[in-house]
Amino acid sequence: MDPMREFLEALTSRQARLFKTLTTPQRIQGYLDSVRYCDDDNYHCPLSVIKKHVGCCFEGALFAAVVFRRLGRPSLIVEMTSENDDYHILAVYKQERRWGAVAKSIFPGLRSRQPVYRTLRELVMSYFEFYYNLKGKRTLRGFSLPLDLKRLDGTRWMIEDEAINGVGRALDTTKHFTLAPARTFRRLPKMDRWTYKMGMFGTDRSKLEQ
Repeated sequence: MDPMREFLEALTSRQARLFKTLTTPQRIQGYLDSVRYCDDDNYHCPLSVIKKHVGCCFEGALFAAVVFRRLGRPSLIVEMTSENDDYHILAVYKQERRWGAVAKSIFPGLRSRQPVYRTLRELVMSYFEFYYNLKGKRTLRGFSLPLDLKRLDGTRWMIEDEAINGVGRALDTTKHFTLAPARTFRRLPKMDRWTYKMGMFGTDRSKLEQ
């Protein structure tokens, strides 16, 4: 069976009505913002995200990729790599040949980007100043090529929690790029307190201790 059809048939009527309202990247982002952030050892597939209304950045990106596919867009995700920090996953899309993104995060600066970026690298670099750890060190180091999740249709990643481990493995084998030489990052100063505070504004601090 087509995985998109399996996903849709597993929804309740209420969930199906909600899913149909997610017709733009802005509405997808609004839904991800409403989802309770849950970063534990139990992954949630896109079906579990909408049924339990929970998800982390990885799970939020997968859910957004399902919505994009329903809208006729490619189901693309990108991994942003870091040093001494968590990696971050985006669901990316193109509009008029420009890249945009939606993402689930407890940090406001790591959420969506409007489709104005000419290249994927430009898009990723827009996150650089907002991507830092609690010690005030900028930690973004690289990114992957987009992974088209249609490649993994046979793994049932849309509807089975265990299957999304395969998405992580596929990301690991996707080509990655570094943003700059290591010496460049070693020379960066620590963030000033104003930029640090600005990036933390609106953050759910209770989640930082999980």
